[in-house]
Amino acid sequence: MTLGEALARHAGAATFTFGDSRALCDRLLALVRAGRKTATCGALRDYGPGGEALPRPGRRDIALDWDGAPALVIETTGMTICRFRDVGEDFALAEGEDDSLEGWRAGHRAYFERNGGWTPGMELVCERFRLVEDLQ
Repeated sequence: MTLGEALARHAGAATFTFGDSRALCDRLLALVRAGRKTATCGALRDYGPGGEALPRPGRRDIALDWDGAPALVIETTGMTICRFRDVGEDFALAEGEDDSLEGWRAGHRAYFERNGGWTPGMELVCERFRLVEDLQ
């Protein structure tokens, strides 16, 4: 399915890419497909005017593969804003990337340090979602 076809099929959907490298993007898409990843987060600083719109329950988005082809459609089921240091184990495990809160913290700290900076008090947009459709 082309991106144009996916956008026509899911009117109003935004597009995004998981991760900041091909390897991470591929890994995260595979985790969603396997049902292990049902949550994601981003720095609040990247949302709002000039950035992404905050997710809201019922919104559908198209996750792209690293080459920009549509890979998955997800639907937001919930969203909260939480400081990095206050993210709980339940959310960290729902991200599916690590088997512990400590592993989640280490991996996400490294990610945020590569992408604009990290502090323990930084605010995160914590989104829960469900897989609607696998487009590949």
